[in-house]
Amino acid sequence: MNIEEFREYCLIKKGVTEEFPFDEQTLVFKVLGKLFALSGLERKPPQINLKCDPERSIQLREDYDGAIYGGYHMNKKLWNTLEINNLPHQLICELIDHSYDLVVDSMPKKLKEALQNL
Repeated sequence: MNIEEFREYCLIKKGVTEEFPFDEQTLVFKVLGKLFALSGLERKPPQINLKCDPERSIQLREDYDGAIYGGYHMNKKLWNTLEINNLPHQLICELIDHSYDLVVDSMPKKLKEALQNL
């Protein structure tokens, strides 16, 4: 997966917007205003940050040592950085979905209903 494929996959999800709230190099994806994915566009190798269940994060970091690690400039317990050149496409899609779902699941009922109505 490359950064453009990452971008396209994030944008097909319901209620997702993209923006550059921090600087011109950090692409952020939000679902109804809540951050679920981001990427430093100038990072080499290409990397993305995704939210993840803490227990699953530990296992992923062990299974993909060097390609998945604690989130760069993020809460390392809740976020992972993925070097996307070194991981299977299907795994990356699964982890994007997981991040999106974690954020949606934590939303108040009113926001969840608004998302369903989009």
